[in-house]
Amino acid sequence: MKRTLLRFENLQQIAGSDELSVILLTDEPRKRALSVVCDTDMTRQLLIRLRGNAKVCRTMLPEALLQLLPSSYEMMIVGVYDGQYQVMLMDTEDGNSVRVRTSDAVLLSIISHIPLYIEERLMAQQSVPYDEHATGVAIPINSMDTPRLRAALKNAVEEENYELASQLRDEINRRKQ
Repeated sequence: MKRTLLRFENLQQIAGSDELSVILLTDEPRKRALSVVCDTDMTRQLLIRLRGNAKVCRTMLPEALLQLLPSSYEMMIVGVYDGQYQVMLMDTEDGNSVRVRTSDAVLLSIISHIPLYIEERLMAQQSVPYDEHATGVAIPINSMDTPRLRAALKNAVEEENYELASQLRDEINRRKQ
């Protein structure tokens, strides 16, 4: 299986939402970008680490648990299910694995340098060309959870953007089946 190594690029607040941010991940050459939505709590955790407050973080649970992990771990985004990327944290020596939230995988990768990969086919399907000067990011509708899809559908109808509304409705109906 071919895979692409992801790197954390930045964290952006979603315009019009106090509760959500977007984590932007890129491939190593910074040609393609993948967007991951995260909640307020994870945004706060990421910002603590990104602002370089190592003294505060040293005794926080993720950093403490890392002291117990062997160095043989990696993470892989293996698919999308019900609007969520599916990430597996794997021990490469014994093959044991556990599923983790994507935002947690990003946090773990940032604080531990455990590599985060995505299947190459999935990266091609879900990513967009990366532009470091872009003022916004694209989020594939199949990576949005159902409540966010419903809110986006309501907004699209209110704004009379019927093409987008149709796509959102189709995605919601596809998930019901």
